Parts: sequence; C-alpha cells; structure tokens
Amino acid sequence: MTGVVRSAMILAGGDAKRVNGREKYFFFYKGCSFISRLVMTFSGICDEIVIVAKSPEQAAHFDGLPVRCTWDKKRGLGPIGGISSGIEEVKGEFVFIAACDMPTIHQSIVTYLFEHIGDYDAIIPEWENTDLEPLHAVYRVSAVRRYVEGHESLSLRDMVNSLHTLRVGAEEFRQFDPQLETFQNINTLDELQALGPDAAYQEKHPENRV
Repeated sequence: MTGVVRSAMILAGGDAKRVNGREKYFFFYKGCSFISRLVMTFSGICDEIVIVAKSPEQAAHFDGLPVRCTWDKKRGLGPIGGISSGIEEVKGEFVFIAACDMPTIHQSIVTYLFEHIGDYDAIIPEWENTDLEPLHAVYRVSAVRRYVEGHESLSLRDMVNSLHTLRVGAEEFRQFDPQLETFQNINTLDELQALGPDAAYQEKHPENRV
C-alpha cells in the first residue's frame, strides 16, 4: 500500500472482564455499534484502519467493514501486546491508537493530533493530575516499532516516557468538544447505561454497517 501517511489502529482484543466477558464492540450507541462508529470517525481523515483482534476467530467478526484485521500474537500482555501486533501491520508514518470502547471520539481532535505531532514521536492528551490518554493519541510508527522490539514493561506510561512525547493539556480540546466526550470510555455495563436511552448491548453479533 503506497501513499499511506495517517493510519488508525483500534484495539479490540481485551478480555472485557468488567463487562462479564461481553465484547464491547457489540455495544451500540445512537443506532450504531461502537466499532462502526470508530470506523466512521477515522474514515476520511486516515488512509487506512487496522483492527487488532484477540484471535483469527474474533477478527472474522469485522468482515464487511472497510478495514484490515490482524490479531494479538502476544496474548496476556494487555494493550501493549495488541500494539506490538498491530504496529507491524500499519503502513502509515503516523498512527492514531484507540481502544474499541470509546464510542464518542471526535474527528476534529484526531485531526488536531495528527497536525501537531511535528518532529515528536508521540502527541498525547494529558490531564492536570498528569494522567495520560495513551489510547487516544498519535504516534510515529517507526518509534513505536523500535520500542516494542525490546520492551520489557507492560505499562503504556513507560512506553510514552520512553518516546519523545508532546503532552497537550486535555483542556485544549474543549474548543472542539466542550464536554470532552472524546475521552469517554465504557468499562462497565453501568457506564453503558449511563450513556442514556441511545445505548444498548446486542446479545448477538450485530450487522456491521458503515
């Protein structure tokens, strides 16, 4: 694939223990599955979208979406394992990495991060208490590849600290998203319910529509 500069990586291979093993991409919000909402967000601003599943069987769930799929070759390592597998499939120079449980990521903020990474290896939103959003951030693909080749830590913060990282205060993004909904991730069924009447869980595999 040539001409790929901006990629998106969606990590979909978590164990989802806090939702009793349910697959979060089966969650629906405003009539659309979480995974389809993310694909729609990245379409048009990214040159490719790569989904990292936990197995070939799970990857088959995404048939019909305009994406490429791979699966976690390093099971049990958490997000860093998924990133290690996905980064080898990415063709772009830069990649926005997201978790599959973030249904309200704002396209304008993704664009901002791509446009402001400059010469850095990563650009990451940071809260006032120094908490980071490593799964709502843009990375230089070559730098992440170098890191995962020899890393020992499973901590995303350690990865961020090892890179030449630009931290941007989360408040900066209120100009695009006054309520900062973009950072909302759904870890429990209670949090899904708190999204309101437009949120639901489908007991069977939904038809993917983008």
